[in-house]
This record gives sequence, C-alpha cells and structure tokens, in this order.
Amino acid sequence: QVQLVESGGGLVQTGGSLRLSCTASGRTLNDLNMAWFRQAPGKEREFVASIWWSGSRTYDPDSVKGRFTISRDGAKMFLQMNSLKSEDTAVYYCAATKSFTIERAFFDYWGQGTQVTVSS
Repeated sequence: QVQLVESGGGLVQTGGSLRLSCTASGRTLNDLNMAWFRQAPGKEREFVASIWWSGSRTYDPDSVKGRFTISRDGAKMFLQMNSLKSEDTAVYYCAATKSFTIERAFFDYWGQGTQVTVSS
C-alpha cells in the first residue's frame, strides 16, 4: 500500500506561483510512476503532468506545458506552478501507478487533494 499526502495549495493571484508537494509512504516508490491530476468544480478530473521512475516527464500540452514543472526526489513529488491563471483553479491530486500510462483509471493510489485557487 502507498499513502499519498499533498500539500502546498492555497490562494494566489493571477500570474503568481505555487509549489505543490506530494509525500509518499508505505512502500518503496522506486518502481512507481507518479502524476498530478486536477479537478475543477463541475468538471472531470484531468491529467496535468507525470513523471516516471526513470525521470521521463509528460505534460498536458494544452493547459500547463511551459508553466508547470514536475519533479521527484525520493519519496516526494513536486509541481512547480508559475504564471498561474484563473483556469488553474482546482483541487490538485497526486497519484501513483505501476503502469506506464496517463489514463486516470490506471492509477492505483491517490492523495486527498489540495485546493489551488487563483484569483484575478
């Protein structure tokens, strides 16, 4: 079992920055691929970015590429979010999987989420 806990969310103005953290516990993460998803009110949970155990990164190109950076260090994963926009407002979730996929259904472990609110 893997337990994931997100932190770092909050209220920020348009154009500002936040750094989200995800701390994992329960088992080794060496063979797990991890990702950030987000869910805005009234919308489905969507993929934001992923980082494989090898270090390979993938970003959703339409919404966050060029503004967000995903990284990991041991049992922690991070999401540096710059140039935030109002449409980035959502609950952000970290997730982990043994699969090489960004499909939400294949992620086995989820955190409880952290709220990010971007005000204009």
